[in-house]
Amino acid sequence: MSTVDGADWTPSAVQRERDAWRRRQTFRSAGIAGLSTTFLLGVLGYVVVSSPGWDRVAETYFDWDKAVDSFPAVLEGLWLNIRVMLVCALLILVVSLTIAVMRTLRGPVAFPLRMLGTAYVDVFRGLPLLLVLFLLGFGGPALNLSGLPKSALFWGCSALVLSYSAYVAEVFRAGIESIHPSQRLAGRALGLSYAKTLRHVVLPQAWRRVLPPLMNDLVSLQKDSGLIAVLGVIDAIRAAQIETARDFNYTPYVVAGVLFVCLTVPMARLTDWFARKQGFHGAGGML
Repeated sequence: MSTVDGADWTPSAVQRERDAWRRRQTFRSAGIAGLSTTFLLGVLGYVVVSSPGWDRVAETYFDWDKAVDSFPAVLEGLWLNIRVMLVCALLILVVSLTIAVMRTLRGPVAFPLRMLGTAYVDVFRGLPLLLVLFLLGFGGPALNLSGLPKSALFWGCSALVLSYSAYVAEVFRAGIESIHPSQRLAGRALGLSYAKTLRHVVLPQAWRRVLPPLMNDLVSLQKDSGLIAVLGVIDAIRAAQIETARDFNYTPYVVAGVLFVCLTVPMARLTDWFARKQGFHGAGGML
């Protein structure tokens, strides 16, 4: 029975049958996926556990008592990684957006800025992050620059910011240049200056387009923050190394890996969800 406004509308028998069929298909697909996943994990587990060296590997990498003992130190180091990631992410946004705007400036008078931005991106995209960490972490304090800290943490964060800003700047530049030129012309036609057009018209649209890849870069930064351990900073990885050196049991490394995964996986799933919401189907990771 139905009315004109549809307030008392009820699905027909055919529609109810279709809905029931879809529910059965959903349950069937979920059951098949669960069984196949369980079977695959079981086969892999059997292959690993039945291998000749499993007892030694389990003792060296999966010692529960060692995991419990090392967990507080590794967790404290992970808190440093989180703080490094948050601070560096904010600085990267500022630096990379500045570089992207420099590379998109029009006119011959802006050529030096475009050239400087291009040189920056080319250099730091060409250098491996680990090499930048070594160069700044060991060379920066030796410069004795007045007003700058000599701590390895400062120079390690500087290396992360410089390297990641080169990649994120290209993401921002792609977003800015993807905006149709008519948007800029419309802003100028309304009497807005170039800077105001960029701020109020171009950048808000570009930000929506580049947010999914930016979130992927944040996931990568979250993992790469552990590289500052090569400079002696006691983060999660360095703390795990110290705990391992006591008895050469590598379980603390597994603990650090699990903690990083617990941070990264939720962020990655959030990135995928937001990407699908924005229309970026299949955007699981980039950079």
